[in-house]
Amino acid sequence: MLRRVSAPDVVLSGLAFPECPRWYGGALWVTDVAAGQVLRWVPGADSAEVVCEVEGHPAGTGFLPDGRLLVAAGDRRQVLRREHDGSLVVHADLSHLATAQLNDMHVTPDGRAYVGNYGDDSAPPAPPHPAVLALVMPDGQVRAAADQMLFANGIATTADGRTLVVAETRATPGRLTRFRVEEDGSLGERQVLAELEPGVLPDGIALDGDSVWVASPFSDQVLRVDLADGTLREVLAVPTPYAVALGGHDGRDLFVCTAPTWVPADALALRGGQVLRVRVGD
Repeated sequence: MLRRVSAPDVVLSGLAFPECPRWYGGALWVTDVAAGQVLRWVPGADSAEVVCEVEGHPAGTGFLPDGRLLVAAGDRRQVLRREHDGSLVVHADLSHLATAQLNDMHVTPDGRAYVGNYGDDSAPPAPPHPAVLALVMPDGQVRAAADQMLFANGIATTADGRTLVVAETRATPGRLTRFRVEEDGSLGERQVLAELEPGVLPDGIALDGDSVWVASPFSDQVLRVDLADGTLREVLAVPTPYAVALGGHDGRDLFVCTAPTWVPADALALRGGQVLRVRVGD
């Protein structure tokens, strides 16, 4: 079940702390959190272009139906929108719901955004503060979608839009939680999809047709978990993977964001962050 990844392609390097990768419009979009940048890389290019710069630790990204970029501005607790002219405006203010820095975000094809936050600034062994998962509507209206989230991290929906999966990093043990998505975007039935092994703190996730790919930075693994029953299907040995995305011409390129540290000042000094590309099977 364990597969060691030998000599993966390095598609980007010299980054501070790459996170929240997204495949959109034939390109890979990555947030360099510590550097305050959103990057876009086209396969075959030697480097990525800086799409925008965001103060306050940008994190999750996504796209409205008309192609405008949304960015979760972590410290500001706002979702920003990049207009067609390149300007950044406030799309939604989550300060009344988010009790701490915004984290990952998933935007559905119809423009609804699900946004997590840290809950508080505590660190293990202190227990985390349960937090709200927010729902931002396409017009910027905000409401709570779920509560009692234990550090909501990676977020994704199935292709049919009917199921949303969230990685709860600081649950004990770390877990993947799934929700039924209602017609209006609200979240219905809540279930634990998988409780993970000790030492696995799930971070970023990506979904394909039948599985969830889970980055586990502190066990140096990317896990593949069955979407139907939560069983572990495959484990890839990858150093400090914080987030993943599926993309490429056939959707079977797994892009993995890695970094030697998540601490912002250290990450900026080291610039050891990379985005790797690994071919995965169906």
